[in-house]
Amino acid sequence: PQAVVPKSFALEQNFPNPFNPTTAIIYHLPAGQAGLSAFSFVSLKIFDVLGREIATLVSERQKAGSYRVVWNASSFPSGVYFYRLQSGGFAETKKMILIR
Repeated sequence: PQAVVPKSFALEQNFPNPFNPTTAIIYHLPAGQAGLSAFSFVSLKIFDVLGREIATLVSERQKAGSYRVVWNASSFPSGVYFYRLQSGGFAETKKMILIR
């Protein structure tokens, strides 16, 4: 079976949310022009409510496709956090809640 390549960038809401202590983040990277599989530099970072970067989950070139990353927040306090996906000209940020 052929893998389905996403047609556009997408960052899904983490699940579960609220979470304790782990949560999954799923994102999708589209193919390049003419449906060719493209590699792009991907950055997925976690920020606290003050906007300080507290974790980098992904910082590498990745092939078009869908990805799932698990964040273990066992060393962080309860509160609101943000995760941001950046790749090429795409950037999106979403909110998540850690409850102890």
